[in-house]
Amino acid sequence: MTIQVLIADDQEMVRAAFRMILDSQPDMRVVAQAANGVEAVEQARRLRPDVCLLDIRMPELDGLEATRLLAGPDVPDPLNVLIATTFDLDEYVYRALRNGACGFLLKDGAPGLLTEAVRAAASGNSLISPSVTVRLLAHMAPHRDRPIPSEARPASRGRSGPRDLIEPLTQREIEVVRRVARGRTNEEVAADLHVTLSTVKTHLGNVQRKLAARNRVEIAAWAWEHGMVDEPSPNGGG
Repeated sequence: MTIQVLIADDQEMVRAAFRMILDSQPDMRVVAQAANGVEAVEQARRLRPDVCLLDIRMPELDGLEATRLLAGPDVPDPLNVLIATTFDLDEYVYRALRNGACGFLLKDGAPGLLTEAVRAAASGNSLISPSVTVRLLAHMAPHRDRPIPSEARPASRGRSGPRDLIEPLTQREIEVVRRVARGRTNEEVAADLHVTLSTVKTHLGNVQRKLAARNRVEIAAWAWEHGMVDEPSPNGGG
């Protein structure tokens, strides 16, 4: 099945470079391009591509607000939004996450990372390359210098951040969450914990319910912000 992609960036050279890379893949096709957020939202709603690749800084409507309109909590049938960012925009990553982004991509990254990110977003395996997402999450986590807790308890509502737990996580769920937050795939988590893939999916489903999270990136952000993860590993491992 061909992955249909919309590219939105105010720089024509960036759009052209992304399109050249994506259209060279046998399983991808760029179906639309936009130079600002308003165009991106209009085309995305009309075409409903598999992945919307959005820049953050765009005229008329920035990528963060466009993300909210396409994938936010109030959108009944959200689209997969992949944010193109740079490390000097870390302060925007959390807002993009809360607005429904399912992954992050460095604009100056290797072409292979772009195609990996698009495939991940299209398939729902949205916590992509540990060198990108995990590093960004670790960098923005306000409590990364705290000891890793032995158990996850409901968080207070005294600050902005990930939502409260509906109920505490089990120890096995915590083990799964920590690995997801380090960028591990479901298959890697299953191998680490010596359980089946279906068991991992069941644990993740329970975690999503308890966190009211919509995807694994939200789970990872919650883990980083609550001090559940130690220093990021360059290969995504523990």
